[in-house]
This record gives sequence, structure tokens and C-alpha cells, in this order.
Amino acid sequence: MPLTLADVREKLNTWKGIDLTKTSNPVPGEGNPKAEIVFIGEAPGQREDELKRPFVGQAGKLLDELLGTINLKREDVYITNVVKFRPPDNRDPTPEEKAACLPFLQMEIALIKPKVLVPLGRHALTQFFTKMSISDAHGKAHTIAGATIFPIYHPAAALHNPGLRQALFDDFKSLGEFLKKK
Repeated sequence: MPLTLADVREKLNTWKGIDLTKTSNPVPGEGNPKAEIVFIGEAPGQREDELKRPFVGQAGKLLDELLGTINLKREDVYITNVVKFRPPDNRDPTPEEKAACLPFLQMEIALIKPKVLVPLGRHALTQFFTKMSISDAHGKAHTIAGATIFPIYHPAAALHNPGLRQALFDDFKSLGEFLKKK
């Protein structure tokens, strides 16, 4: 029987491959299993850890608003993170944590087969382009191994730095225009 997203969730729920599994809950991706777009964040925050759902805190509220600007809802897309467990005190995930969790992200992407991957922020971007900075890459489509990658600033960045808010809205406008041409 082929692997399903439910199987990936179940594997994640029982996986103990990194120390974060001792201090936080698994937060699998969620959304449309046939989504054309997958949004990929960095790692769960406190609210996500509590509810075991991605992007349900303040950054998630902003993501919902941004999706609305291009006539999309959560049900239309798939939302996940590179790291599936919350790092303590919302610290950046380590390279080891990202590498250990990467197979879960790869399984999600392989099962969904989206047309566009949208890394949100630098940690998600480096899963695809190790040498590219988010400030250089954001707001435009890139191709790697036949996949379309459309990096965007992480919504949390705009919450911490209000100067990025307009860039984030502009990036989503560009994403919306790109999707109309796809």
C-alpha cells in the first residue's frame, strides 16, 4: 500500500530522532493533499506546539491575511515547516535538526506533488538554495531540478520588523500574478 500523508503524520508522532522530541509536540503539515502550492516555514512556535498545527499563532494570522490577498484560503494550500518540533525559546533550528527533519518534508512534497514550493524565510530557503539569501531571492520564481521555488519573507519577520510588511504583501502580489500565468 502506498505511503499517505496520514502515514507521514503517524511516523512523525512516534519519531524520536532529535532531542526536540523530548520537549515539544510534533507539528505535521496540514492542508489540501492535492495543493498546487506548499508553504514551508522554519519551525513551530509556542502556539503551534500547543495546538500541534502549523502557523496558528500571530505569524499564521498574517499568513491567512496574505493568502486572502491572492484569493486563497488555508484549505487551498498545504502548510508545513522544515523542522517539525519547536526549538526552545523559539531559537533558530540547528543544521542537525533541519537535516534530521528533512525526510518528513521530502515525503510531504513527494506525496502532494505541488507545482510551486514557497519557502517562508531563510531557513526554509536554504533547504533548496544553500548560497542564496532571502533578501536576494524573495518575490520571484526560481527553478531547481524542475521544481518552481518562490521564496517569500517569513510572516514573523514582518511582525518583528514592520518595515518588511510591505515587501511581504508585495511578494504575495507577485506570487498571485505568477500563479495566474502557471
